[in-house]
Amino acid sequence: MEITNVVVAGGGVLGSQIAFQTAYCGFNVTIWLRSEGSIERAQPKIDRLKDIYLETMEAMKTNKMAYCRGFSEKTDLSDDEIEGLKVKVEEAYKNIKLTTSYEEAAKDADLIIEAIAEDPEQKIAFYTELAKYMPEKTILVTNSSTMLPSTFAEYTGRAEKYLALHFANEIWKNNTAEVMGHPGTKQEYYEEVVKFAENINMVPLQLKKEQPGYILNSMLVPFLSAAEALYANEVADPETIDKTWTLATGAPVGPFRILDVVGLTTAYNIVIMNPEAKDPTTTPGKIAAKLKEKIDEGKTGINAGEGFYKYN
Repeated sequence: MEITNVVVAGGGVLGSQIAFQTAYCGFNVTIWLRSEGSIERAQPKIDRLKDIYLETMEAMKTNKMAYCRGFSEKTDLSDDEIEGLKVKVEEAYKNIKLTTSYEEAAKDADLIIEAIAEDPEQKIAFYTELAKYMPEKTILVTNSSTMLPSTFAEYTGRAEKYLALHFANEIWKNNTAEVMGHPGTKQEYYEEVVKFAENINMVPLQLKKEQPGYILNSMLVPFLSAAEALYANEVADPETIDKTWTLATGAPVGPFRILDVVGLTTAYNIVIMNPEAKDPTTTPGKIAAKLKEKIDEGKTGINAGEGFYKYN
């Protein structure tokens, strides 16, 4: 099977990135969105990604440290080669399609990447409806940050063609793609997804069994949760917590900068899966309340211009 037509369901932080990177690498890309309002919210993210790619590529002409692994396997690029990459960015931007129609999105899809909210009910509703429109050939993957594909396989109508493909944020430079099947995934489709990851300039990281949080988030989520707990329990403010981490470890950014990139809505959806979050006196309950306050103010992270920090 040759994957040519790719659908990304969801235009959030990662959905928009996955779609743009896939289009940049020459695939036909459609983004499925729930409503016209979702399209209005997704378009600025796509606009921003085009600017990031072009500005970073221009910077590569004078600063080799600006190079991003998702742009090209070749590290030593001439100015003419960089200009060629910029043409690919413009073509990707121009060719991405956005739709609210299940039928239009799925009708000729070779691969559908689900990147909607970390909410089991929303995912089940999406899979159940999507199953009515997918061609037999379509492989379906989830970019869920923490949930197991086996949780949803029965709702997809194609358990053998369903697995997880999880990306890191800022995929043009943090170019990892974790590939994780469930017990019913057929190996041939697993291998097709591995090949697709390579074809969009990702490094496929192959998991041998299901693991909540895969590899990356099995390490990252506890780290971010610990930082959120320090903040929610009023031990220290986000800036001090970040300063502690960066100065003491040499890390380029702290946990709250990372949360702004991940998006506070995603962080909130993860914490409220914990039953303790329903009790406002518990640490998870306090974390949920702090995040909800930010979200209600529209401070959802870097794409909104403000989260724990302000961005130009």
